[in-house]
Amino acid sequence: MGSDPQYARYPDLSLAQHIFHLTNPSSLKTTQETSLQSLQDAIKEHKMAPLYRYLAHPTEGILNGAGEGSAQKPSHPGGAKAQPTAKIVVSKKVAQEIDFPWDEALYEELKAQNEKELEDIQKEEEEAAEKAGETEVQAAKGKRAEFWARAGEKDKAISSYELVFEKTGILGTRIDLVLAIIRVGMFFSDKLLVKKNIERAKALVDGGGDWDRRNRLKAYQGLYLLTIRSYNLAAPLLLDSLSTFTSYELCTYSSLVVYSVLAGSVSLKRIDFKSKVVDAPEIKAILGDGESRASALTGAISAGPGAQDEEMEDASGPSSATPAPTAVNLTTLGQTGSQTDVSEAPIDFTPLAQLVSSLYSGDYRLFFGALAGVEEQFLSQDRYLYEHRGWFVREMRLRGYQQLLQSYRVVGLGSMAADFGVSIDFLDRDLARFITAARIPCTIDRVNGIIETNRPDDKNKQYNDVVRQGDALITKLQKYGQSVRLRGSERG
Repeated sequence: MGSDPQYARYPDLSLAQHIFHLTNPSSLKTTQETSLQSLQDAIKEHKMAPLYRYLAHPTEGILNGAGEGSAQKPSHPGGAKAQPTAKIVVSKKVAQEIDFPWDEALYEELKAQNEKELEDIQKEEEEAAEKAGETEVQAAKGKRAEFWARAGEKDKAISSYELVFEKTGILGTRIDLVLAIIRVGMFFSDKLLVKKNIERAKALVDGGGDWDRRNRLKAYQGLYLLTIRSYNLAAPLLLDSLSTFTSYELCTYSSLVVYSVLAGSVSLKRIDFKSKVVDAPEIKAILGDGESRASALTGAISAGPGAQDEEMEDASGPSSATPAPTAVNLTTLGQTGSQTDVSEAPIDFTPLAQLVSSLYSGDYRLFFGALAGVEEQFLSQDRYLYEHRGWFVREMRLRGYQQLLQSYRVVGLGSMAADFGVSIDFLDRDLARFITAARIPCTIDRVNGIIETNRPDDKNKQYNDVVRQGDALITKLQKYGQSVRLRGSERG
């Protein structure tokens, strides 16, 4: 299993979610007030002077860019300059009902406490250099990196982690340092930084990383792929992480279930959707009815022996690959391991459960209603899902249309509209967009009120593909031949 994870405590990604709520027009006022209080308490408790300035400064803060926080204009402190605005917020303006006040006295107090803590760390480094060995010096430098990550100073946290990384030879510790940098990037929504370091972590893990860190990296990679709309690549990673999830510094287990279900619903083929989402014991334990939930919790539903760390597509049974017992992770639902003792607020998974069941059973009226509920309750309330919520809803509508139309040659327009619980005009407009984009092979006969599907002929398609690819190959060969003749004449 390797050594225990290091540098996993900071930054606290739940604070980034609170910041998101403050500027999210879809968040309830009570949610915004709770997030504001949690954010203010965390800033005071963890002495987060850089983050406080980054957010609330009257002239430089991303939440109070126009000076809404206070009429008092503070002098420019000698601390770190506010960083450029990242996509950590939905919009630059805070909702009018929520005020994030700037308190100059509080900032100076936090800043003084930060300076005192840095002095203590510096003394520890110097003493370690004089009296102890390299291990103690690295431990002191690691404290400095964690201090900046805790305080919310992005650039200094990354540079400090990199300094520790350069002097560290232990592979497990190097992987933990890169994972910490990835979380800093996720906190500030720096996708380029996250992408670069995920590739870096994969190279380290492939070079001999232990099973635990390899497993943790799957969750990191899956969550990153969600943020760039690669749901088809994220789904197998997230679903495979359900049975062995330990990355509580990244997100809660219930959040992982939501991400896994959404990614699987929009990207998996029907047979894989059945085995890896509908019948998965980890998901049934959360989304299933009373009987199936009890079966999953007691281990009656099992994926069978030998389920370890293989990819999801290797599963041949009716449920996803997962080591027994399946109830172990569920006992930690709503907990964040050693990071916090605060329980997660209860979540109503009803819309998500209805989305899964109705899509598979073909209850399209319930499916559309559940999709609206999922958008309102999950897609619009999560910082990782918010940006692509419109795309997800559109793709799920397309999936519903495709699933119904593939079973018929001709479908009545009114009948299909009634099945989905929408008007004929809406269905006509919505289908037209997908037909124009060549996403659905059908035509609409509005005069006769029918939809005719145009099933592609596989043999003709294969023939056309061969002809097209053959023409491209011949063209390349001709260009190559001309290039060879020219070079031959030059030699002559």
